[in-house]
Amino acid sequence: MTELTTALLAAYDEHMRGLGVRAEDETHDSDGPLLRKYGGFRGFVTSPRPDLGLRGDALDELIARQREFFAARGESVEWKTRGHDLPADLPARLTAAGFVGEEPETVLVGLAAELATPTPAPEGVTVRRVTSPADMRRIAAMESEVWGEDWSWLADDLTTRANGPADFLVLVAETDTPRPEVVSAAWLNRTPGSEFGGLWGGSTLAAWRGRGIYRSLVAHRAHWALDHGIRYLQVDASPDSAPILNRLGMHAVTTTTPYVWTPPTA
Repeated sequence: MTELTTALLAAYDEHMRGLGVRAEDETHDSDGPLLRKYGGFRGFVTSPRPDLGLRGDALDELIARQREFFAARGESVEWKTRGHDLPADLPARLTAAGFVGEEPETVLVGLAAELATPTPAPEGVTVRRVTSPADMRRIAAMESEVWGEDWSWLADDLTTRANGPADFLVLVAETDTPRPEVVSAAWLNRTPGSEFGGLWGGSTLAAWRGRGIYRSLVAHRAHWALDHGIRYLQVDASPDSAPILNRLGMHAVTTTTPYVWTPPTA
């Protein structure tokens, strides 16, 4: 690692390993070295430090305790792991306990000042901030088309957060036609008590990819971040997005893989 990426990883470990803002229907608590939330879309478990501090049987007992806790609730749970975390055999022990690893993503961190470059949307496309439920439903419909599954739940989630504290930004990229079509969307949420903002979304309809919309949405969010005192921007990036973000000036600091356990009745 370079000196810069080492510093960015240290900042990430200090500020980006928590549970985030608690939604109204969620409960946040802890169990030993873990932070845990439940009651929302699905449960979530993470470690606030890179080293869990447990090994062998003690670690297996901790894993089994989470599985039993969420089984009693009939709720699935995601255990978020990072590539630099210890112990190194945590993924293998999660798998042995019935957790299923999903696709790994690259964790990238960048400085908002370096990402806030002049990057206009392509001709025929406008980027604007949205807060209305109607616009959030249009975003959810676009996401459903991109992913080929029902993302209608996203509309209420984005509406609630976009109309809450002033630390959440939702952008749409839409066509400049008499009946504008949402062709991409992205959002940014600030990590409470920190100088970090997370970049999310960025999905684009197939016919509109490769035109610079994703880059424009990153730049728009970076400008907004600077105006709101956010120094660092972070992304859990797919293999498609990671090279683009790297070219824009973000730095790969580690990887992250969610391990999901789903009870038979969930």
